[in-house]
Amino acid sequence: MDIEFFEPAEAAALMRCTESWLRDGATSGRFPHACWGKGKIIFTSEHILEIAKLSEILPGSSPRPTLPVRRQGAQERLVGTRAKVRLAAAT
Repeated sequence: MDIEFFEPAEAAALMRCTESWLRDGATSGRFPHACWGKGKIIFTSEHILEIAKLSEILPGSSPRPTLPVRRQGAQERLVGTRAKVRLAAAT
């Protein structure tokens, strides 16, 4: 068995990125990962390779947007005047 397992901090050090970027990508569903126990995020060596491929920008292609994926049916929390203006502009 050649699969290695990494906690987010170990994977981030290996990929030379921040741990929070990996965690955010995993929890938003953008990055493949495994959950063990009570939601502990684990990355395999295959997951890390796939994340690298997902983040790759090839010549002549446009970069993928890094905006968080909105889940269908999720409600946005609106607080303050700016949020109300955003809501009015979206409808």
